Amino acid sequence: MAKEIERKFLVVNDSYKSLTYKTINIMQGYISTDKRAVVRVRLSDEEAFLTIKGENHGIVRDEWEYPIPAADAKDMLERIAIGTVISKTRYLVDFEGFKWEIDEFHSPLDGLTVAEIELPTTDTTFKQPPFIGKEVTGNPAYYNSSIASGKLP
Repeated sequence: MAKEIERKFLVVNDSYKSLTYKTINIMQGYISTDKRAVVRVRLSDEEAFLTIKGENHGIVRDEWEYPIPAADAKDMLERIAIGTVISKTRYLVDFEGFKWEIDEFHSPLDGLTVAEIELPTTDTTFKQPPFIGKEVTGNPAYYNSSIASGKLP
C-alpha cells in the first residue's frame, strides 16, 4: 500500500501551458464515493487504472492503484460509474524539482483548472509556480469524486 501526500491549488493563469512537458487526456468515473473508500476508474489516453483511495487524514491518505485493460475501463465508465464521468486534460509540469499535475476540466465543469503536487513527506517545502492561486487542499468541493457526483465548487 502506498501513501498519497498531496496538496491542491486553484490555477490563476495559463502560464503552465508553456512549461508543460506532457499532456494526457483523461476520462474517469467512480464506482464508490464513500469517504472511507473511494474507488475510481481512469482511462488515460490508452492506459487504464483502477484506484482505491482511503479516507483523508490531513494531506495524507492510503492509495492502491492497479493497471486494467482499457476495454474494461471503458465498459466500467459506460455501465457502472456513478454520477458524471469526468473529462479533463492533464498537463505535466516540472517546476523547481517537483512534478505538478494541472487538470483542466471539460466535463462537468468546463473551465475549472486545478493543480496538484505530490510530496514525499507532509512537511516538505516547495516553491509555488506563477500559475498557482488559492490552496484548496482538504476542501471536499474540489475532490474529483465530489465533482463527478454533482457537488460542484
